[in-house]
Amino acid sequence: MIPDQSFTAVVPAAGIGSRMAAEIPKQYLPLAGCTVLEQTLARLLNHPAIGRIIVATAEQDPWFERLAIAREPRILRVNGGRERADSVLNALAHVETDWVLVHDAARPCLHRADLDAVLAAGRQPQGALLASRVRDTMKRGDGQGAISSSVPRDELWHALTPQCFATAPLRQALNDALVAGCAITDEASAMEWAGFHPRLVEGRADNIKITRPEDLGLAGFFLQQMNESKL
Repeated sequence: MIPDQSFTAVVPAAGIGSRMAAEIPKQYLPLAGCTVLEQTLARLLNHPAIGRIIVATAEQDPWFERLAIAREPRILRVNGGRERADSVLNALAHVETDWVLVHDAARPCLHRADLDAVLAAGRQPQGALLASRVRDTMKRGDGQGAISSSVPRDELWHALTPQCFATAPLRQALNDALVAGCAITDEASAMEWAGFHPRLVEGRADNIKITRPEDLGLAGFFLQQMNESKL
């Protein structure tokens, strides 16, 4: 049983999403009656173990304060940084709980069962992250546009979010990795660099991250399916 409000959620939302080729950052694009970011935040607000959400946006972001959800008392906006790791580290400075989970702003199709599972698994020293098994044949390129080799997929996973860790070790790992100039692509990679071995929690493949224009329609379909399943 997870104690109520024992977690803080961090949502890095300072990116511009250049691959979407949109006039505004992808987290503010419309999706199923509101914005992508509002859909994402609603999934987290509805969980009783999450007492606070810290959203890290670009310092000059003109869109967030226009959202109705920005006035939700459990949400705090802070300034993000140049890279994802900088934004998460800035947000972690405001986290007061022992446990924290980090979730992508553009990943709005998170199911409650997956969130329950990663919160439960994350309450151990190594931490945990949602992930999905690689289903396709994997190829390694040779740098010239041709195949160098095929890669066995048996133990390959797609890293998803949320990712859940003890707050203090995550803060230390991110800080040390940034000081060392390491390339940190997600929170698990910072913890791995620090010597931890986060647990993989198999999650649903429809927990997609909106990256390209076609992903927006797919996310809308998944959200419709989620809403219909509750009827």
